[in-house]
Amino acid sequence: MEKIYDFKALSSKGKEIDFKDFEGKVLLIVNTASKCGFTPQFAGLEALNQKYKDQGLVVIGFPCNQFAAQDPGSDSEIEGFCQLNYGVTFQIMKKIDVNGDDAHPIFKYLKSQAKGVLGSRIKWNFTKFLISRNGETIKRFAPTTKPEKLEKDIEEMLAEA
Repeated sequence: MEKIYDFKALSSKGKEIDFKDFEGKVLLIVNTASKCGFTPQFAGLEALNQKYKDQGLVVIGFPCNQFAAQDPGSDSEIEGFCQLNYGVTFQIMKKIDVNGDDAHPIFKYLKSQAKGVLGSRIKWNFTKFLISRNGETIKRFAPTTKPEKLEKDIEEMLAEA
């Protein structure tokens, strides 16, 4: 059976990230955008990253330009924006598609495991997927769900052996 650890993706700097390296960690994967009404959520995501990274949380942002062209910049421009405006230290990946034929395999997998309001489609920027330490439990959160509202779920997953 396929798990999140079977995938690889490119960082914003073009380095291959093997998700096998995240086994035993709690993952928070988010499709992000720099020019969206939800963009201020970067601050909340970074706050979660700072609060829980030493306990095993890994936050990963995947920029996406599929929703109203709200992330048109290059990978380096996007990463710079996140660092400059929100102090982001968590991993920002290479820009991808999350819906359609060209959707990144990680998002095809996540959508198949945790359906949302629109079934397996991603509705908008800042859809969040929280994945347990064993990679088996995947919870999906709407773009409107503020990052701080995930704390209880994150703490529960971090507490699991």
